[in-house]
Amino acid sequence: MTTPQSNQKIKVFVVDDSAIVRQVLSDLFSKDPNFLFLGSAPDPLFAIEKMQKDWPDVIVLDIEMPRMDGISFLKKIMAEKPTPVVICSTLTTEGSETALIAMSLGAVEIITKPKVGLKDFLTDSAIELLDAVTAASHSNLGRMRASTINTSEQPQKRIKSEISNIQATEKIVAIGTSTGGTIALEEVLTKLPRDKTPGIVIVQHMPEKFTEAFAKRLNTICDIEVREGKDGDRVVPGLALIAPGSRHMQLKRSGAQYYVEISDGPLVNRHKPSVDVLFRSVAKNAGKNAKGIIMTGMGDDGAAAMVDLKAAGSKTIAQNEDTCVVFGMPKEAIRRGCVDLILPLQEIYKEIIS
Repeated sequence: MTTPQSNQKIKVFVVDDSAIVRQVLSDLFSKDPNFLFLGSAPDPLFAIEKMQKDWPDVIVLDIEMPRMDGISFLKKIMAEKPTPVVICSTLTTEGSETALIAMSLGAVEIITKPKVGLKDFLTDSAIELLDAVTAASHSNLGRMRASTINTSEQPQKRIKSEISNIQATEKIVAIGTSTGGTIALEEVLTKLPRDKTPGIVIVQHMPEKFTEAFAKRLNTICDIEVREGKDGDRVVPGLALIAPGSRHMQLKRSGAQYYVEISDGPLVNRHKPSVDVLFRSVAKNAGKNAKGIIMTGMGDDGAAAMVDLKAAGSKTIAQNEDTCVVFGMPKEAIRRGCVDLILPLQEIYKEIIS
């Protein structure tokens, strides 16, 4: 990439899934005579397609996006067509792991967006943003890459291993329950405030068609939204998705966003939906961003996958014997040594919002 001459406009491209961010930055760069705004895209895959026509001098990049997260895109850009990148994200607070990884991979400047009041922040911080992009356009990317990226083999291995599980702002709570679970879930979910509750995914052993009616009933008495999960549903704060009867539900990840996949398949631990199926997918795709909770129920569904959750860095909780209708599933998880906390039913909601 060639550095633009002082009398040339700086070509800028914005990659951010927020329509507000794209619009505000479009207005900002289009009105300043020192910049040429090439366009924007809601995710990196669209961005690559658009930028091929006219490659920018500087890319303004978010981290939490669908299909491909910003860190993976940054790594791809630096490997294939090194270009100065300014990270603008809610994840890059000063000294955060995400910020350090972004800098290690070649980000030139980092600006932290707030989680609220985004439009006002972008407007008020116009000078900071313009200065950051201007500075990035004059950076010696080759020298920076040589000094910060290729200094040793070990940091590269560390970065590679951390990118797939980079911390996201959206947390996940996975709950598995069976016998006695309908009452237990009502006890927990009705105490959760919508504005403080992370996205929740639930397997309750229940026949087909019963789960929809159960979810609708809970939705009428809970502050949070509760519904039966459908294939492709986003998992977002303030929402609980219950696996449909006779279908497995798994947590999937697209970029830094979570969604559920609903599928048919054989019984697992004699059940469909199965807690083990859900918990394993949460361990794989959310890791340390997740909490796994196993509650009242007969048998051992969920216990084996609770081991996977623990190994992935998730916090694991089991309902205690005194408050269980059947102490089968929690007992088996505890026996396997993969439970961090054993709590009475009345205390579980506090752990969800802590």
